[in-house]
Amino acid sequence: MTAAYDYDMLVLGSGPAGQRAAIQAAKLDKRVAVVEKKAVVGGVCINTGTIPSKTLREAVLYLSGFRERSFYGASYSVKQNITMEDLLLRADQVIRHEVDVTRHQLLRNRVEVIPATGCFVDPHTVRLDSVDTHTTRTVTAGNIIIAVGTESTLDAHIPFDGKSVFISDDILKLDKLPRTLVVAGAGVIGCEYASMFSTLGVRVTLIDKRNRLLPFVDEEIADALTYHLRENRVTMRLGEEVSGVEIFEDDNAHKVRIHLASGKQIVADKALYSIGRTGNTSRLGLDAAGLTPDDRGRLAVNEHYQTAVGHIYAVGDVIGFPSLASTSMEQGRIAASHAFMLDAKSVPELFPYGIYTIPEISMVGRNEEELTKLGVPYEVGRASYKEIARGQIIGDCTGLLKLIFNSQDRKLLAVHIIGEGASELVHIGQAVLAFGGKIDYFIETVFNYPTLAECYKTAAFDGINRLSL
Repeated sequence: MTAAYDYDMLVLGSGPAGQRAAIQAAKLDKRVAVVEKKAVVGGVCINTGTIPSKTLREAVLYLSGFRERSFYGASYSVKQNITMEDLLLRADQVIRHEVDVTRHQLLRNRVEVIPATGCFVDPHTVRLDSVDTHTTRTVTAGNIIIAVGTESTLDAHIPFDGKSVFISDDILKLDKLPRTLVVAGAGVIGCEYASMFSTLGVRVTLIDKRNRLLPFVDEEIADALTYHLRENRVTMRLGEEVSGVEIFEDDNAHKVRIHLASGKQIVADKALYSIGRTGNTSRLGLDAAGLTPDDRGRLAVNEHYQTAVGHIYAVGDVIGFPSLASTSMEQGRIAASHAFMLDAKSVPELFPYGIYTIPEISMVGRNEEELTKLGVPYEVGRASYKEIARGQIIGDCTGLLKLIFNSQDRKLLAVHIIGEGASELVHIGQAVLAFGGKIDYFIETVFNYPTLAECYKTAAFDGINRLSL
């Protein structure tokens, strides 16, 4: 890289994707700067998204006593009258810690952090409007990585006030738990929060235009989640569309009335609107860089995460599915490596997905529907947590681990799990997939006893037995 540029790499956004890209470039002894418009680093992931929501989930599980109810009854809880303050206490501590860790990682790798908003002047030049000093300057970079993330998609016809009608970013600002809640949008975020609030005893109604939850998830696993949500008193309004929302006053309290296109009306204390997310690209001046986002503000990239302009890369949520912190980190690493001609390999089809509903879901590899469309001959092996001693010990008798393998050569094709620890347990299957292992691996492997990992052996036996039926 010539000294004609101020930086070898300029990264717009300090979330997981931007952070990993910046550190990878710094490890290659490049001049790197990260531009972050927020007062703190970490992006949505640390400050309002992944970390807060998963910490809230853990607080919900603990304070509600959910994990112990199979032993002590449905009325058991660690704390009566749980408040938002109780839940947020834990989240605040974790957020502060993660922000500090992220900033320290950037600084010790000699990555300059610039508190500013960025806007392209030309493909190699970005105007920076300082957040602290309110001054403006321009910088140039040989390579630029766009990792600005997303924001909640807002409908102009919905009266968002952040209290009665709010988006997921507003949850950390809620003053108290509602008695009833409508969640509009049953994507990952909607399902996660619907399950959390219902675990706290909130009467939740979940609305979505689609006829099933999470269509990218294996249908059997998605059906199991639907069943567990209904068992927890969540009312499903699938195949329904919200046509209007109004806030009104009833008994000196604000309430929300949701109008559905079918003519139904739902009244609740509050409404969480979660209809997807839009790329944070509207203020980047992408035209000046020669780039055009789609109607959701997302950028198209190739396998190296290059945009239509070769030295400009885009990574993380701003490029769309799967929009996970884990995959975003890997995208940032690959993009930075490619920018400086470092050979770095990645296998996107083996990226694991974790969905932190209650119960949680995780998967790696294709689902049954996809394999059927591809004409791949497969068989399935299943293991229920209730069959496993560890499942009985921890009180999770609803979990399920599902192995999909080729019925001809017995190679493992996918792992799908719903239940406690799913997002940890899936990595065993991920490793076997990575080395092209067969389902026989689990038969021949000795797992610690008692552990949930034993599910792999039980599911493998189940699958092989099906071959001889």
